[in-house]
Amino acid sequence: MIRVLLADDQALIRAGFRALLSAEDDIEVVAEAADGEQAVALALRHLPDVALVDVQMPVMGGIEATRRIAADERLSGVHVVILTNYGLDEYVLDALRAGAGGFLVKDTEPADLLQGVRVAARGDALLSPAITRRLISEYVARRPEPFPVGLEILTNREREVVALVARGLSNDEIAAHMVISPTTAKTHVSRAMTKLGARDRAQLVVLAYESGLVTPRGPLT
Repeated sequence: MIRVLLADDQALIRAGFRALLSAEDDIEVVAEAADGEQAVALALRHLPDVALVDVQMPVMGGIEATRRIAADERLSGVHVVILTNYGLDEYVLDALRAGAGGFLVKDTEPADLLQGVRVAARGDALLSPAITRRLISEYVARRPEPFPVGLEILTNREREVVALVARGLSNDEIAAHMVISPTTAKTHVSRAMTKLGARDRAQLVVLAYESGLVTPRGPLT
């Protein structure tokens, strides 16, 4: 059962999400928060698998709530998905840097929302390749920041895997591209995350672009 925390200051939106999610046999909404401070407190109380967090909320915004959840070792199993009103806005990259595992547009199709929750619960990055390219092109290129850890700590194989993750490939797709087993691909991804201090695949995506390992329009490695 996937346990979900909803955090949005609009009760009507929370009610809509709750109705949709609760209708699924494998998803349970365990708590609702009306602001970021409540979201952090309820995350600690209920330890959900996924936290759907709105960017703009009173008391504490979604980005700061995400940062606090990501920084708390007790909440290491909580995957934060940011809810936005638009497909791409100025908050998305900040949210990913703060530790969000991806983002969803509030008016997304119900089936896509449900799939997104399941993807996030698995720990996969909730970012399509097309959205990733737009994100990096419009924000990383405009305000680059130095990569905090040198890529020299990665093996050549790990660098190749990180580049493919940044292109939006799944473990199975990485395995096919590199002609290795999915298990080996997953191991390479996990080791790269550990070495770079990345919380999840979404942060690997941001770090890969910010480091210059891949570029918005560059070819597959």
